[in-house]
Amino acid sequence: MQKYGLIGYPLGHSFSRNYFNQKFESENIDAQYLNFEIPSIKDFKEVLKENPELNGLNVTIPYKEQVIPYLDDLDEDARQIGAVNVIKFTKGLFGKTKLIGYNSDVIGFKQSIEPLLTETHRKALVLGTGGASKAVVYGLKQLGIESTLVSRTKKSGCFTYAELTPEIMAEYTVIVNTTPLGMFPHVDACPDIPYACLTPFHLLYDLLYNPDTTLFMRKGQEHGAIVKNGLEMLLLQAFAAWGIWQNA
Repeated sequence: MQKYGLIGYPLGHSFSRNYFNQKFESENIDAQYLNFEIPSIKDFKEVLKENPELNGLNVTIPYKEQVIPYLDDLDEDARQIGAVNVIKFTKGLFGKTKLIGYNSDVIGFKQSIEPLLTETHRKALVLGTGGASKAVVYGLKQLGIESTLVSRTKKSGCFTYAELTPEIMAEYTVIVNTTPLGMFPHVDACPDIPYACLTPFHLLYDLLYNPDTTLFMRKGQEHGAIVKNGLEMLLLQAFAAWGIWQNA
């Protein structure tokens, strides 16, 4: 039996485990997918030791960057992004297992947002500075869109939320939320951007998918903006992860 899994902490509502186990069942694939909830990245070695038959792993918050030193190699996209959410297990010399890191977030994000982009979408604000924001910035760049990160604290090359003037909001017509603000059960929270500056020319993309329509998205809709949640991205990145495990 093939064995796959997810490392992260916490893993309360794991989309991946349900998605893959249903896929294995419906397609008669002799495989199982497990959650490995580890409170520290140092526990990663223990997971590997106790599960020598693993074929692949997904990586979620907060380990997309922390896991990199434990890997033998990185795919070029993952190297450029500096974050990994898929690990492929391959046999190297003398049967030694090699761990190779990939980033399927960027694949899912690009495929999901691309159909919504128009000529008016030239610059993007990316809310948040974690591992997911790196994949989003990289994906937008590949789609020809220049982006700037927005952080709660002053950081080099970033805007703070307080610095988002009407002029900046008019110039940056794509806004991507990579923060957990607004995720169930905290559905009455949203990133602190000047929503009154939004127009029908704006596109608001939220990586969150629970609830279906976050407060960030609702506030965008009130001003005529196009909005989309992260569910399709999630499905597309899981689909891409399976492709990496099977073929790459």
